[in-house]
Amino acid sequence: MTAVFKHELSNYFHSMTAYIFGAFLLAFVGIGAMIYNIQQAVANFEYVLSFVSLVFVVIIPVLTMRVIAEERKQKTDQLLYSLPITTTQVVIGKYLALLVIYLIPLCIVAVYPLLFAQYGDVYLLTSYGSIGAFFIMGAALIAVGTFLSSLTENQGFAAGIAIAVFLLNYYSVSLAEHISATAFGSAAALCVLSCLLGLLVRYLTKNEHLAYGTAIVLIAAVGITYFVNSAVFEGLLPDIMKKLSLFERFYTFVSGVFDLTAIVYYVSVIAFFLFLAVQSLEKRRYN
Repeated sequence: MTAVFKHELSNYFHSMTAYIFGAFLLAFVGIGAMIYNIQQAVANFEYVLSFVSLVFVVIIPVLTMRVIAEERKQKTDQLLYSLPITTTQVVIGKYLALLVIYLIPLCIVAVYPLLFAQYGDVYLLTSYGSIGAFFIMGAALIAVGTFLSSLTENQGFAAGIAIAVFLLNYYSVSLAEHISATAFGSAAALCVLSCLLGLLVRYLTKNEHLAYGTAIVLIAAVGITYFVNSAVFEGLLPDIMKKLSLFERFYTFVSGVFDLTAIVYYVSVIAFFLFLAVQSLEKRRYN
């Protein structure tokens, strides 16, 4: 795992990926600091991080698009399978390298509250709590991007899919409220999500019976519940979207509240999508 980590880290610093990622992140943090902390004379540095979070929709897919997709395109993933390490260690090594690339500009960002504290009353506890949440939210998004990169050998396609997924996650709550908060709308949306989950199961397992069975059972459960007590679904879709949104949970920290459940959720997302990335590689390995 250490060898994979060092190799990936070296590759990132010998290409433009790490520098582009760091430059864009620092540039938007600088713009946000200028708008909120300097021009508007607001002491809350966490507002800057809230402003910058939308940039993750673009820069993290750029960072993660090649992590596994390039290995598949160049057929070098076959060499990884021959190494005396497990697929899990390969994925973790690559993931840790991405975290280091992400952490470097974030260390520079961590200096900002101290600088502003010299000229005003900055809430350092809230600022650094938000920076910590900002890091773990980015780590969760990187895990999602790593999994999406494992699904294809086309880097552009991996980046495009990741941007679409992140954008949907970013606007999921407002979209859910606009589409429908009625019981029928929530039930219909859950049926669609059940079908998408079935497709994911089919891709990972190549077992059509398991995939169709999963989708049918979930849709049947939704249908039965709807006919028994449709009131359960009132406003359910926006509530689910809010709980699943990585960005919405981050805003809790921006408000000055330390949300332990959000941390647990981010860690769970990281573990889940790294597990899916491992399973995706294992499937290709045995194929």
